[in-house]
Amino acid sequence: MTEHQVTIYTRAGCHLCDDARELLERYGLSPELVDIDADPALRERYTTCVPVVLIDGKERFRGKVNEVLLRRLL
Repeated sequence: MTEHQVTIYTRAGCHLCDDARELLERYGLSPELVDIDADPALRERYTTCVPVVLIDGKERFRGKVNEVLLRRLL
């Protein structure tokens, strides 16, 4: 299996963010979590769409991770 760089733009109290992290970890991925509220530019960019998941630097999911598409990407 190829090692992928995964980033989740998240915020505290986001249950969809928790779901995304758990799903990615089930597939053996180790996502880096970035709190959008710690950076004004990220908060402005992603305020209503967390989680945002980047895989290998490319935005792949917003709001919810589609498991079928995730399997295809991996």
